[in-house]
Amino acid sequence: MANALQQLIRERLDREGWSYGEVARRGGVPRSTVHHLATTERVVRMPLAGTLEGLAKGLELPLDIVRRAAAEACGIHVYGNPAGADDTPAAPRSGDPEVDLLIASVQRLSSDDRRHVTALVESLLGRAANPDQRD
Repeated sequence: MANALQQLIRERLDREGWSYGEVARRGGVPRSTVHHLATTERVVRMPLAGTLEGLAKGLELPLDIVRRAAAEACGIHVYGNPAGADDTPAAPRSGDPEVDLLIASVQRLSSDDRRHVTALVESLLGRAANPDQRD
């Protein structure tokens, strides 16, 4: 079964009659990257922001839709619907793709792992508040 990103790319290519090369050229990304994302069964990590931006441009789709499909392909559930997907407004976003990915990813962690992440964040925030503090 194809993942969400594969489905998005394949449907767009089929509908528009485009090739991997055409999408790559319009988006400014390597053809091999478009091919890989369209054919790989399991995306193990989120593609870089620049790759997603280029793919969105090449596919002539909103970045949020491409980012959401990529996140789902990585096994990350993104809450809410993208703006315009239906009558429901989009879930609040930070505007920073890394922050949005972190927030969406935390639900996949076990309760023990979430406690570890919480402790790490508190430690990092404490260090930022006290820059003279050394470990």
